Amino acid sequence: MSIIEARGLTKSFVQAVKEPGLKGALKHLIVPKNITKVAVHPLDLSIETGETVAYVGPNGAGKSTTIKMLSGILKPSGGSISVNGINPYKKRMENAAQIGAVFGQRTQLWWNIPIVESFSLLKDIYEIPDHVYRNNLEQFIELLGMNEFIHLSARKLSLGQRMRADLAAALLHNPPIVYLDEPTIGLDVSVKQKIREFIKKINQEQQTTVMLTTHDLGDIEDLCKRLIIIDHGMIIYDGSLSEVKSRFARSRVIFFQVGSPMPELFAELDRTPGIRLTLQNEQEFSVAFDRYEYTASDVVSRVMRHGEVIDFRMEDANIEQVIKAVYDGNLDLNQQAQ
Repeated sequence: MSIIEARGLTKSFVQAVKEPGLKGALKHLIVPKNITKVAVHPLDLSIETGETVAYVGPNGAGKSTTIKMLSGILKPSGGSISVNGINPYKKRMENAAQIGAVFGQRTQLWWNIPIVESFSLLKDIYEIPDHVYRNNLEQFIELLGMNEFIHLSARKLSLGQRMRADLAAALLHNPPIVYLDEPTIGLDVSVKQKIREFIKKINQEQQTTVMLTTHDLGDIEDLCKRLIIIDHGMIIYDGSLSEVKSRFARSRVIFFQVGSPMPELFAELDRTPGIRLTLQNEQEFSVAFDRYEYTASDVVSRVMRHGEVIDFRMEDANIEQVIKAVYDGNLDLNQQAQ
């Protein structure tokens, strides 16, 4: 059985509809009017032990609602969930003991005491054996570079420092499952890299199952092999990261540096459907093309027929292009897959 299993999982919210002002409030009190908003339509989800899964979608798509149901915070409106053999809502304490979570800007650290004391309190809460606690703490301090701020209180930490401390706090008790919601939001490049390397190491060494929700495409490409895209409460893609790039990121770009201007080539490319020419100057330009209509060899051959090519490089399909197209409503993955 999968470590995370959901069948027909759905969540609806009842929202009051009121007219403005005191009159509207009194009218609603006498004759209440409500609407039901479906945040998550019935969905099926299976995640295996040790997987790193990116669960992404535009704002309001149902990502956070799904995670809150899996973590036991919200009760589903319908369907079933099993997280490591436990119903997370019915057995919230048992479920909390087997998961770790980092939710963006929300911290689980105590605000006015040193970080190391917050860790000590979490040790008692989760009943972590002394040797496990010591080993994990030493490892996390080294991997996340926390020596410089381990004795500071949470309120004195920068955002990057706090995110590192929160990640360590979420994993101190060796949970088999961890939910990460925007773990690198607002961080600089070096701190992002430390956090990504730490997550990869924990996943590889302990087979920790990671479910990541993020808008940072770098996190997805660096950490995850599987991608689930949710939109309007429905899963519209569930597959490998490489597959979605292969199937849906159609555009490739080749950047050329040539020995002399090629006006005839430029005119030819401008007239060719499925090809887009972008000039940097007369001797440096890029050619974007649909890889289902043309091969890289076709494009390079065309250019070489018109003169000397000093150098060229190709930029392959980028997952960011696909995600952006879905968010903007310009790409229907279900329709493309048919």
